[in-house]
Amino acid sequence: MKIIRIGICTLLAFSILAHGAVEPWSEAVLEVGAAILLVWWGVLWATGVARVVRWNWMLSAVAGLWAVAVVQYFGRLSTVNFLTKIEILKLSALGILFLLAIQAFKTLEDWHGFVWFLLVLGFLVSLFGILQYFTFNGKMYWFRELRYGGIPFGPYVNRNHFAGMVELIVPSGLAILVMRAFPRDRLALLAVLTLLPIGALFLAASRGGIIGFFLGFALVVVLTFLRRPDRKELLAGAMVLVVVGGLVAWLGIGPALDRFASYRRLEVTDARRAEVMRDSLRIFVAHPLLGTGLGTIQEVFPRYETLYDGLVVNHSHNDYVELLAETGLVGGLFGSMFLAALFAGAWKRLTVAKNPMDLAFHIGAFSACCSLLAHSFVDFNLHIPSNAFLFLLQVALATSAMPSIRSPEPSARRTTSRTMPQEQTSTRA
Repeated sequence: MKIIRIGICTLLAFSILAHGAVEPWSEAVLEVGAAILLVWWGVLWATGVARVVRWNWMLSAVAGLWAVAVVQYFGRLSTVNFLTKIEILKLSALGILFLLAIQAFKTLEDWHGFVWFLLVLGFLVSLFGILQYFTFNGKMYWFRELRYGGIPFGPYVNRNHFAGMVELIVPSGLAILVMRAFPRDRLALLAVLTLLPIGALFLAASRGGIIGFFLGFALVVVLTFLRRPDRKELLAGAMVLVVVGGLVAWLGIGPALDRFASYRRLEVTDARRAEVMRDSLRIFVAHPLLGTGLGTIQEVFPRYETLYDGLVVNHSHNDYVELLAETGLVGGLFGSMFLAALFAGAWKRLTVAKNPMDLAFHIGAFSACCSLLAHSFVDFNLHIPSNAFLFLLQVALATSAMPSIRSPEPSARRTTSRTMPQEQTSTRA
């Protein structure tokens, strides 16, 4: 399983660095990589190394949505069959990687390594984004032309999708810091890995991303207090917030606010977003049962557009509305099942977690998922393969049991050794 864990982390890093894996070549690499890892897992299962198949109810929802797309494709119910076929391949790869993550990450130690990998990856990508921001020459990675425009940050063409990545990573570090779940000598390094991406988020000046971040941070503090009602946790949360404020002030809150104003002139306006969502709902009303076909919103939208401005609309800027438009009530039902299973499964893990590290991992992952789900009301992060992949990994973390394979703590062994003589004495008596 170690090879599968390494493969999943490698594909995640690749998909983020390859502009979110939104181009055909990078999507193909992600899909082929998922297929190779699935074959390897099959070999492990056939040889008896991985006989136990772990299940997660959210797999049923993902499989149901995949089945809807398959019915649309083979039943010729999709408006553009080719686009639905592409989405089926993409969804298949993400579903496979979600399944393999549930199988490969079994113990607290497995997830511990993943969280460290995630924080280091987020730090490096954010550092690259900051460097590129201050030395930007109009090209991605300083050499690749922006053929279709955009407001890039880091490896992402759209700064809002960089913000989505940060939203999915930072809450894990915040939860560990607030709960002090790692040894004290590692907390300073953890703080650096966590705080730099927050600074990059403010430089990117994504309104939805910043709101999602504060929502995630609030969830971390509230859930920590509910599970461990101690003033120390609240004090730690306040200290983290003060440090974040200091970092933002050091980077310069004025330029960040100026970027808000300048970017709003370049990107889709709030009024236009609302119009696109309303017109997408008109598509849903016209195709209520199975929608127009997964991945077809760009081709179908012009027929239902009420205000034409000459721009191509490739997404509804609302993941929930787009799901209804493309897959109808049936797809919406599976989406609702997924969310219900996520909230129920995550809450169950939060209530039974005893180990501070276990609890911190679950709080961070669940808060990260909620951050992106909130951002999805005004954006389409879940249609960016790298962010959808990272979201599913955090979903797996939020809803998975984490038994530890380590031996009992020294304090527990000392307690046992002290109680044994008393038990022997009472036996002799």
